[in-house]
Amino acid sequence: MAFDSSEREALRQRFREFAESRDRGIRDELITAHMGLAEYLARRFTNRGEPLDDLVQVAALGLLKAVDRFDPSRGLEFSTYATPTIVGELKRHFRDKGWAVRVPRRVQELHLRLGSVVSILSQELGRSPTIGEIAQSAGVSEEEVLEAIEAGHAYRFTSLDAPSGSDDESSLSAEIGADDPALLGSEHRVTLSPLIAQFPPRERTILHLRFFEGLTQSEIAARLGISQMHVSRLLARALAQLRTQTEDES
Repeated sequence: MAFDSSEREALRQRFREFAESRDRGIRDELITAHMGLAEYLARRFTNRGEPLDDLVQVAALGLLKAVDRFDPSRGLEFSTYATPTIVGELKRHFRDKGWAVRVPRRVQELHLRLGSVVSILSQELGRSPTIGEIAQSAGVSEEEVLEAIEAGHAYRFTSLDAPSGSDDESSLSAEIGADDPALLGSEHRVTLSPLIAQFPPRERTILHLRFFEGLTQSEIAARLGISQMHVSRLLARALAQLRTQTEDES
């Protein structure tokens, strides 16, 4: 979905009018104008076993929420604001369905089996085992181990009503509702998530370890049982691919 400069300015004006009037006619107009974005994001999730029509309906609900909550005075482009809202609605849909819908049974079973494999290896080796050692002990390939680990990271979640761990024991839902000074960075990370999901398991794991867990290339190499040079090459290739994809879609 792309608008030229005059269309973008016209839509900005309509958002300003909607912010003042809350007119349902303008709201419907804005939703219709941006349905292309909702459909585009819904298609990113079509490999998880759900019909596209259902996903588009879920994405449309996220779009509606984004239109209602968007504040044009903040200076953000609507697509930048709406993308994480729509993606969040889609992820919530899959989360509520349970992970059996999203992850193949063989990956679920391997993920569960790896717990005991890693525990036994850790006791035998006196350290955390490498991916290669886990794969050999489990009788599977390294790629299958990485896929199972990635699945476990991707689909674990915490209840929004659970205590956050802070002194006042407030729930996560209360904290999520607060203003976040890192909102823009978070929005960009969520925008990239559908692109990262298309990478092979090893590259996804490296990106997760480097940018979400903050590990160095040396630490990643030790964790995966490969050389630091290999980590560097894979990381550079993944970042270059991300850069190309985001430029193509801008």
